Amino acid sequence: MTDTPSSALGFWRQIWRRILTAADLGPAAGKPVALRWVPIRVLSPRHKPRIQKHLLSLDAQDRYLRFGYPATDEQIERYVQGLNFERDEIFGVFNRRLELVAMAHLAYSVDPQWATCAEFGVSVSSHQRGKGLGAKLFQHAVMHARNQGVSMLFVHALSENVAMLKIARHAGARVERDGSESEAYLTVPPATLDSQFSGLLQDQMAELDYQLKIQAHQFRQWLATVQEIRQGVRDARHPTDKP
Repeated sequence: MTDTPSSALGFWRQIWRRILTAADLGPAAGKPVALRWVPIRVLSPRHKPRIQKHLLSLDAQDRYLRFGYPATDEQIERYVQGLNFERDEIFGVFNRRLELVAMAHLAYSVDPQWATCAEFGVSVSSHQRGKGLGAKLFQHAVMHARNQGVSMLFVHALSENVAMLKIARHAGARVERDGSESEAYLTVPPATLDSQFSGLLQDQMAELDYQLKIQAHQFRQWLATVQEIRQGVRDARHPTDKP
């Protein structure tokens, strides 16, 4: 039995619906979600300067919530230099000026006994709060972890980090509090062809978005240079008389 055009169209509609929901695996998966797509790019060692700049821009409270302690500039620099891009996955969201405004670190276990476990950490610039970037990064990390065979995603956060714990709870994680610290555990279902295809397509779309931003940034720089030259020519043609 062959598929009809209408059934094929329905299949692709389902694929795009899953992509737009960013592989939401929590209890809210069947509820309407915002269709605003956020390009999340996989970061590489060449992005270390941007990662460091982003983390150093966090204020004392944000550093405390992200790392669990008031990280100094030197400690942040050591953290960035120690990132293992071959083992772990680091994701980022860039604005139009190619500034890294949000990032997530998906750290895979180095202990063979816990090979199917991973830990998630996230940071969002203060001027980008309230846009759901933390939740989008968490959903994206869950999808990548799922496609890598992870069965348990772990989040270690301070109990006062309400935003992070809310994101984890919304995704269906079990949260256990122990005084000033909390731990969230999310059971990740096995990967499917659908999840793998969605992950691949999202990565490709994010890469395209990043390249377009690079071209737009270069064009704005060129345009600024041209305008500066034109202004210089006009000033030379019509010098201002000085008293």
